[in-house]
Amino acid sequence: MIDLSRYKNVHCIGIGGIGLSAIAEILISRGYKVTGSDMKESEVTERLRENGAEIFIGHRAENVENADLIVYSAAIAEENPEIVRAKELNIPLAGRAEVLGTLMDEFKTSIAISGTHGKTTTTSMVSLILEHAALKPTILVGGELQEIGGNVKVGHSDYFVTEACEYRDSFLQLGPKIEVILNIDSDHLDYFKDIEHIVKSFDKFAKSVPEDGKIIAYDANPFVDQVINGMSNVVTYGYNKDCTYYITDIKFDGEGMPSFHMNHDGKDLGEVKLQIPGEHNILNASAAYACCHELGVDEDVIASTLKSYKGTERRFDIIGVTDKGVKVVDDYAHHPTEIKATLSAAENIPHHELWCVFQPHTYTRTLALFDQFADAFEKADVLILADIYAAREKDIYEISSDKLADAIRKEHPTKKVMYMKDFEDIADYVRNNATKGDLVITMGAGDIYKVGKMIME
Repeated sequence: MIDLSRYKNVHCIGIGGIGLSAIAEILISRGYKVTGSDMKESEVTERLRENGAEIFIGHRAENVENADLIVYSAAIAEENPEIVRAKELNIPLAGRAEVLGTLMDEFKTSIAISGTHGKTTTTSMVSLILEHAALKPTILVGGELQEIGGNVKVGHSDYFVTEACEYRDSFLQLGPKIEVILNIDSDHLDYFKDIEHIVKSFDKFAKSVPEDGKIIAYDANPFVDQVINGMSNVVTYGYNKDCTYYITDIKFDGEGMPSFHMNHDGKDLGEVKLQIPGEHNILNASAAYACCHELGVDEDVIASTLKSYKGTERRFDIIGVTDKGVKVVDDYAHHPTEIKATLSAAENIPHHELWCVFQPHTYTRTLALFDQFADAFEKADVLILADIYAAREKDIYEISSDKLADAIRKEHPTKKVMYMKDFEDIADYVRNNATKGDLVITMGAGDIYKVGKMIME
């Protein structure tokens, strides 16, 4: 672990990212002089400026000249000019996860939410439950959470809650007291070789929890089961009555919102109602419930918080209803499992036709999971594919949204599937063709959310 007390001037490369921006805010709150660079302006960079950070737009060697520590996000490449210059000047370098692990070590009760899907929602739920229980946690969320005014909140207690991302084994830098494993699935195959490699990483992460700590785990995922097998400090949740915490009596109201009963060791703890749809969110809420109940939080506080929780930005985020009566929703789903879960959730919401406007995220993910993507949109009546969002990658993989559209048509010949390159064309098509009662979901981890705003305009 890095000794942060040795440094005063910290420069963050990729400071506008959801993960590193949170670290920057914590460092600012502790009196560090923070500078940072990113490729573009955003609400995040503006908020950091308001809090005292100096922000450079664009990555240039001279940006690091006055720093005595460089912190970089996982998306930053070795050849980045600021990394190169820092090495020339012998300025110490630390990855975001290493600094996060160092900060977590200062807290008596550190909670890390891991899993391929559902981290942001579950982290938000746990954070708000602890807030409402007056435990004043420090919070790092991988999305914008309205209740805390952003993606980070500096608390005043021994509680620390964060997402734990498996990409590039980042979470192995953390040493949480309590760990939640929501699920394990194939993803980030630009780094991981295969699912066995992913499971090995989660196994190492689970084994990092101390004996007096706890692992909260979903019992029905076979890869999670493989990781927790033989471990003594495990608390399970799910639908099986053999779980420590188990779900019964699931119902959906007229708006498609679920409720269920949570049970603990055979005792009914009462009903839980949610304002966010989908069976996947029942599981996320159950994980949050189990985690907070193990920390001694009262059942009523947990249930009332979950009932009031309206979601995180870009997680089934209702943008509005057009003047034609078309409901527009935005969602971050970018993996086939997440797409299926989101579309299944939408099925329970009253609608006429279900539209999905999907932007694949990264060439490597689209290529590695191509067949799964081709089968992920069964529940959508109309599907529009935008170009692949490259993120950190270059287009060298001979894969495209046009090819994916062809594969989906072959898999589902009666489905209306289109590929459209331009966002404005997509928005125009939806405005002109979606009718009253239709539900339109813009979906993906890139900038596809802009289409939803265009439709509303």
